[in-house]
Amino acid sequence: MLINKAGLATCLWLVSPTLLAQSLSTQTHPSVSVEMAPAQAVPFTKPTQAAILSPLTAQTATYNVFYGSFELGTAKYKLPATTSNYYVYQFDSDVGLLMLSDQRHIKSEFTLEGTKLVPYRYVQKRTGTGSDYEEQTAFLKSENYIHTIYKNDTKKLDYTEELFDPLMVQLQFRMDLAANHRPLSFKMVKEMDIDDYSFRVLGNEKVTLDSGTYDTVKIEVIRDSTKRQTIFWMAPKLAYLPVRLSHFSKGSKQLDIQLANYHFEKPLPIMTPAIIDGHDPEQAKQAQELIEQQNNGDISSSELDEIKRLATEK
Repeated sequence: MLINKAGLATCLWLVSPTLLAQSLSTQTHPSVSVEMAPAQAVPFTKPTQAAILSPLTAQTATYNVFYGSFELGTAKYKLPATTSNYYVYQFDSDVGLLMLSDQRHIKSEFTLEGTKLVPYRYVQKRTGTGSDYEEQTAFLKSENYIHTIYKNDTKKLDYTEELFDPLMVQLQFRMDLAANHRPLSFKMVKEMDIDDYSFRVLGNEKVTLDSGTYDTVKIEVIRDSTKRQTIFWMAPKLAYLPVRLSHFSKGSKQLDIQLANYHFEKPLPIMTPAIIDGHDPEQAKQAQELIEQQNNGDISSSELDEIKRLATEK
């Protein structure tokens, strides 16, 4: 995978879901500005059913992907309209740097039960530099097991708890934000394993991109280690659509994903203000130290060698 296998994968599913605290306003892409919104007391009101389900409104969203100051390519999400509780969510990306390339085509099929999404089938096809591969997962809820295939290897997993695939979990995450559900924790089936992800809402920020200015909530992915950091911004007025995501690892440059354009087929309802969880002071300090260690916009020879290795790794 290009740049950082775990980093880009996390970023793409978060924009899927897709770590840690202080504002990145001093480390943004040149076309980005981030402004802390003033703190204000907002009375809690019960979210409406329409607001909770608004992330399932038929929509498309396109993102530009950057590595430092270098534009890598685009990623596009599409959720077509449906007349039933059965949905098909699609993702396509095409990113590259120099002679390296990575294309992904992902489809997630799932159903809606109340305010919970239930996975049915997940298919990912990857092509580009290095080995091509596919990942397929069938969620057999009635039989309490999951059958998954990854790079020609197969595995059977128990299906006895709430699980999601790497794509539709993004929509459940947005629905849970709209419902002010806590904790924001999810179990995701990915690469023949079950990964745990937890999130914290840090506060409100105004984000300005080339595509416009958005009032957002700022969110971190909670991890035990600060070696990898991912922070993203989601717009409540757009049914919590992600508008920007930044990911970086210790000693490496920032991977930045920014909303380029979007379209909803129907008007969206008014959203209830999000509950703010706040920062973890110690993680915030560690994250800021990590941000300050970032390099400039040039790619060193050692970084280029690492990029080539990751891109051709089987």
